[in-house]
Amino acid sequence: MKTRLITTFATATAFSMTVSLNAHVHSNNADDYSTPPVTAQPYEQRDRDAEDGKHIIATAIEAGQFNTLIVALQAAGLIDALTDEGAFTVFAPTDEAFDKLPEGALEELLQPENRETLRTILTYHVVSAKAKAEDVVKLDFADTLANQRVSIKVEDDTVKLNGSTKVIKTDVMASNGVIHVIDSIIMPNTKDLLETAAEAGDFSTLAQAIRDAGLVSTLQGNGPFTVFAPTDEAFANVPSETMDMLLQPENREQLIAVLTYHVVPGRVYAEQALEAGNATTVQGTDLRIRDRSGEVRINNAKLIKADLDTTNGVIHVIDTVLIPE
Repeated sequence: MKTRLITTFATATAFSMTVSLNAHVHSNNADDYSTPPVTAQPYEQRDRDAEDGKHIIATAIEAGQFNTLIVALQAAGLIDALTDEGAFTVFAPTDEAFDKLPEGALEELLQPENRETLRTILTYHVVSAKAKAEDVVKLDFADTLANQRVSIKVEDDTVKLNGSTKVIKTDVMASNGVIHVIDSIIMPNTKDLLETAAEAGDFSTLAQAIRDAGLVSTLQGNGPFTVFAPTDEAFANVPSETMDMLLQPENREQLIAVLTYHVVPGRVYAEQALEAGNATTVQGTDLRIRDRSGEVRINNAKLIKADLDTTNGVIHVIDTVLIPE
């Protein structure tokens, strides 16, 4: 099946680019970071490929170890995106990396009905900035074209993505960016805000309140949204008479006001929120965000888990229900 698909590569340029190139890499105190050695095997042709004007796709084909990746990019309609002018960093899984997927998983992803999921996975491997190895090791994370972050850490002279995926070759240069070779697929979250919350299992009261308020379709939309999500325990600490009042049909607008006070437009990560100091909610008033003795507080609620990426936003878990004044 893979061979048959690869032979159709000549038609790949017929696919149109629909990816918004709005991601960028972030550095935490990059200037102060001493660059550790990186275990990697530089690609012999890397400088010549850039000089010869070969784009990322042509460079990957010539390398001979990314056949499955090329097939997947073609199926997702992303070939043109990576042949365009620009500056990209691609964390490229080898054929062996794809072989590590569960049996049948790749074939399922290549089906037309799963194209959006495949696009999310593939764009999670791409950053719209050129970051060579010496740059990557200075980063704690990178924002990808999937609009989700990938974490970056150096352990024992090896760069690891999301804690386990190893970078095994670096700085394969192309005319429009750089390829770093990785030994396994890095997987983004392919679920939306509500699906992610339901899977976590600690937000049943919040989920019910969202249904009662008629906000399900909103929070399953494109967004993106940032949700400060109170746990079931947080809701249990709300006086029962208050919860009973809010859940009455005639008080739906008050319930909506409380819930939307937990939602901020856009995808705002914890360090961004903390740096801003406040965030304007969908409800219309601001949340105060402070570091108090090493604990991040949203108003008086403690942040207990941060930066849960989803397809349409990010979740921060808090221990208290926020009530607008």
